[in-house]
Amino acid sequence: MHETPSDDDPTGPAAAPSGGGRARPLPPDQRRAALIAATLPLVSAHGTKVTTRQIAEAAGVAEGTIFRVFPDKESLIQAAVEAALDPAPTLAEIARVDLTLPLRERLTALTSIMQRRLIMVVNLLIAVRMHGPPKNVDAARAASRETNEKIHAETMRLLEPDRDLFRYPLDEVARLLRMLMFSASHPLLTEGGLLTPEGIVAVLLDGVRHDHPDQSDHELRQTGETDPSESGDSRC
Repeated sequence: MHETPSDDDPTGPAAAPSGGGRARPLPPDQRRAALIAATLPLVSAHGTKVTTRQIAEAAGVAEGTIFRVFPDKESLIQAAVEAALDPAPTLAEIARVDLTLPLRERLTALTSIMQRRLIMVVNLLIAVRMHGPPKNVDAARAASRETNEKIHAETMRLLEPDRDLFRYPLDEVARLLRMLMFSASHPLLTEGGLLTPEGIVAVLLDGVRHDHPDQSDHELRQTGETDPSESGDSRC
């Protein structure tokens, strides 16, 4: 059942005023973006039962404003889901990670960004009960593949300055990081026991053993001994 407006606001969503008086109306694109931004957390919390009145209150507009931008509540929710799945903001945030940071800090920053996106997307899809396949499966798979490839490429770029520290090829290290991040962050897999970004990176770089029978790369460089991987020992 589609919700319809209960009141009207000729100005639409507005920019916050710098002083007293009425706020200035937002341009159409910003108005749409503001409504979507207000909708996302509400849909994650309430699912499709969220009301347009709740959305309007969160956006700071009259309820009727929503229906001059979207034909109904379902269209707004769909736009919010599509915005959440858009990888562009996440890729832009990853691109800003400082390559000069130490490896552990760099990977923690990357993992934090990816974990935040994963949790947000999974919780949103659960809330709107999108358990089944999308209408256009092939297009959805192609979009997902493209997103994964871009994030993988960015991960490898952030690993590149320290490629000599790893026992595995860079491509494999990037894949392992994403697999760890997914399994340690998915709400349905962790049962509430999410690993922090620092914890995920620690597992990747340090493993889970208290003492390492093999010397670390740092120790090997200090003593000048041969890396065990060069003699056929590929243990990590």
